[in-house]
Formats: sequence, structure tokens, C-alpha cells
Amino acid sequence: MPSIRAACVAAVLLSPTIQAGEVPVWFGTYTTPKTASEGIYVALFDTDTGMLSKPLLAGRAKNPSFLASHPRLPMLYAVAEIAGNDGKPGGVVEAFEIDEATGILASRSAESTGGAGPCHVTVDPEGRVVLAANYGGGSVACLRLTADGWLEPVVMTGSASGFVQHEWDRSGEPGIDLKRQDKPHAHSVDVSPGGFSVFTCDLGLDRIQVHGLDRERATLNPVRDSVRLAPGAGPRHLAIHPDGERAWCVNELNLTVTGLRSSVRPGFLVDETCSTLPPEVTDRTGLSCAEIAVHPHGKFVYASNRGHDSLAMFRIVGDTTHLEFLGTEPTRAKTPRHFAIAPGGKFLLVAGQASNTVTVFAIDPETGRLRFTGTSIEVPSPVCVAFRRSPGT
Repeated sequence: MPSIRAACVAAVLLSPTIQAGEVPVWFGTYTTPKTASEGIYVALFDTDTGMLSKPLLAGRAKNPSFLASHPRLPMLYAVAEIAGNDGKPGGVVEAFEIDEATGILASRSAESTGGAGPCHVTVDPEGRVVLAANYGGGSVACLRLTADGWLEPVVMTGSASGFVQHEWDRSGEPGIDLKRQDKPHAHSVDVSPGGFSVFTCDLGLDRIQVHGLDRERATLNPVRDSVRLAPGAGPRHLAIHPDGERAWCVNELNLTVTGLRSSVRPGFLVDETCSTLPPEVTDRTGLSCAEIAVHPHGKFVYASNRGHDSLAMFRIVGDTTHLEFLGTEPTRAKTPRHFAIAPGGKFLLVAGQASNTVTVFAIDPETGRLRFTGTSIEVPSPVCVAFRRSPGT
């Protein structure tokens, strides 16, 4: 059997060189025994035509279920969604260096997230810290980055810490789903545009927790604000508008999107909530939401429906958080756990976890509606789609 080093060398030799108009796109996956995945895959995407190349294994990793790139350096970060590592409890976040000619990855460092089952990772706009949400542990971790983009351990001691444990006390509270909301479940972590606050969607608490962020020390302050959502909503992911004044939260359990607007406090004020499904879908057994994104032009919002296997399309009304429901578009892929809008804003790529496919849609710049381009590639158990970030985003 060839060594891992030999396999990586072979992957580089077989990888096509990135051409003009092409950008690399990486796919995070689950590598459980039930899947054929070996880690993170990369394909080349043509931002003019919407065509995708055949994917290649970019880097071996264990359950790299979410990916995030550095805003300046050729670095990609992946969480290992596991309960423990090397006999120690907690998951891992790993830093990979990107070969800019091919998109192939080389592991550079890895550190514990301090909690079980990390499922989301992000990098602050200046590229100074990485943050991870531990779903199983119900906690958030902040890790400092070196000048080269390598990870340093979470600061766990002293008066300031890079680790925050969410607390749960909802016994007897009506309206919650005790099968999914039996304890805190931090599902995503996002940094405010200014880089001073961290927003964590906690599915178990039905809250968006707001922490202060000290990027110099890579520490998190205790909860500065807590945005309460409807009981049983199950907040999963957050999408912040380019103006930084508005955001929308997709709620996994009750299949809704909640509009949020900035306040004088560090967090948000809750506006209206709308469904991600048309009214004729009355039986929602087994259905759930997963991802949400605001179009970079700031006019449209999209959210994915698992089970219904569709993308909800919305138009943002003026400078408000009000969303006009445009309908749903079938994803042509099963269990759309994640999707991403490609650089330039002309196309959207959907990861179909259960169909082992990634499908491509064209975005109408005037109406925001989606159209399937006919492009679909096979990727084993894809659960995240990641492009390189633009500086400062």
C-alpha cells in the first residue's frame, strides 16, 4: 500500500494547474465507515461558465465537516467533528496550507477545540484568530494564529480564556424539542464585521449568544448579550448582510428564518420570522433547515431545506430585514446540508450529503431566482462548500 506522502505527491502530479477564470473550491465531508470519503476534496470552478472539474482528494482528514479560509494567507482551516483525539476529550481544528497552483492541501498544525463535536469554524476578518463551535460540548473556542497562519492552543487559564461553556437550564420549558435540545449545542460561530463580537447560534438554547472578542489575546468574554428566539426554533447558522447592520438566522427545527437588526447593545434585536417552505407543505416530519447565505450584492437570501431537498429563495425588501418569499428550487441533490455562492455572485453550489453530489445553480441577478445549470459532480458525503475569501471579509 502506498504511503500517505506518496499518495499526496501523486495527487499533486495529477492535479491540473488552475487556469484564468478558474478558482479552487473545497468540499468538507464525513469520513465515517458508511462513506467512501478520505477527507477534503478540491475541484476547479469556472466563475464564467459554472463548470466544475472532477474532484480530487486535496488532503486527508477525519470528519472535516466545516471549512474556512484565511482572508489573506493561503491557509484553509477544518474542524474534525469527533468526540475525542489521542485519548483526550474534545474535537480538533486543523490548519492546511494551500498549494496555490493546484489547490492541494498540506497539514501544518492542529489543536484541540476543548469540546466534543466541533461542527463550524470561522476566521476573523483580520486573520488573527480562528473560532470553532463545539456542537456536542455546547461551547466555543478561540485559537490565536501565528504570522504564518498556524494554530496556537486555546488559552484555558487565567482571568481571560479562549474557551466559553454555554449553560443550559430549560427543564419543563414548553415548546422545546428535548430530543435535540437536551443541553447546549453551539452550532455556528460568526465574527462581527468590526471584529469585536462573536455570535454563536446555540440550537439547544434557542439563543444567539454574543461574546466579546479580544483578538490580541485570543480570548472571549462572558456572554455580553443573548438573543432569544422562539422555543423549539433551533437556531443553526447566521448570515450577516454586507452592511453589517442586518442578519438572518436559519432555524433548523421549525424551518424558519428570523430577521435581526443591530442595536445599541453588542447583539441584535429580533424582527419578523418567516417559513422556508411554501404553505402547501403541511407535513414537515423529518424535514429540517441547514444553511443560510446573503448574496454578496445584498439583495437576496437563500436557505436550504433538508428532506424537502430545496433552496428557499428570498428578496430583501429595501433596507429592512423583511424577506419576500420567492419560492423554492429543488436542489437536485439529497440532504442539502450546505451551499456557497461562488466568487462574482453568478453561481451557487449545493452539497448533497446523502446523494454524494455537488450541484450548480445560476443566480438571476435581477430576480434572485435560481436555475439548475445541469452541472453535477460526485463527491463522497459532501457537507461543506468553501471558496477562498476576499480580503477583509
